[in-house]
Amino acid sequence: MQIIVALRRHEKKLEKQLQKLEAELSGVRAATKALGYSAGKEIRAAKKSARTSMKRVRKMTRKGRLAISRAAKKRWAEWKARRG
Repeated sequence: MQIIVALRRHEKKLEKQLQKLEAELSGVRAATKALGYSAGKEIRAAKKSARTSMKRVRKMTRKGRLAISRAAKKRWAEWKARRG
């Protein structure tokens, strides 16, 4: 029984949050409409540039890591050989 009461309380809380967000969204839409077409165009351009500016995560292949490791070991071996 306590679980049902807790769930109902949580549901009411979420409904209040939803109402606040819907009010905020309508305000933003009204502001965009008031600014006209150019504002919408700028918003779309900003979204597009945000998507394209995100850098792609690049992963190094096993072969690449091995090549770097071997080159580093070779450099250290040469350095140690020169030292004595």
